[in-house]
Amino acid sequence: MIGSGVRLFCAISVILCLAVADGHGQATPAGALPAALRANLRDDRFDIVTSIRGLPLGVRAALQTMFGSPTLDIAEPGARFQTAEPTVDSNLPTRRLVAAGCSYDYCLVYYERGGNRHAWHVVLFHWTPDATKFEWGGTAPGGLATIDDVRRAVLSGAIKSSAGPW
Repeated sequence: MIGSGVRLFCAISVILCLAVADGHGQATPAGALPAALRANLRDDRFDIVTSIRGLPLGVRAALQTMFGSPTLDIAEPGARFQTAEPTVDSNLPTRRLVAAGCSYDYCLVYYERGGNRHAWHVVLFHWTPDATKFEWGGTAPGGLATIDDVRRAVLSGAIKSSAGPW
């Protein structure tokens, strides 16, 4: 006979798995970019976004939620942020925008995350003035300079889906 603690644990696990599968969790879908998103990324015209303020409000809010921070914890391109070395100012953001681009209804964001596990990430959002939805994201190679470089890396499979940390 299974104890009530084990049953509770199993029930909670099932609920969490269903929430992630339903898209309400923050985990990313496993695997490569789905075909429909791949087509949008390949065919849409992505205008370059050079500043955090250039991203739609919904995308900024979604990033803040993903980061789990009370403020949007990301520096402007080229600005100082918390790198792997100990920093003098711990008030610096832990992430820095590298490149971003938005089409009519999608935004692709490539950023660097500092700290002990220094990494680069790409996230893709579907956005409208009414709603923003995380579609896909993953760990990326460093050194991508432009949004076209990022798009080519995603389409080539060089960026693998990941569950963060973002």
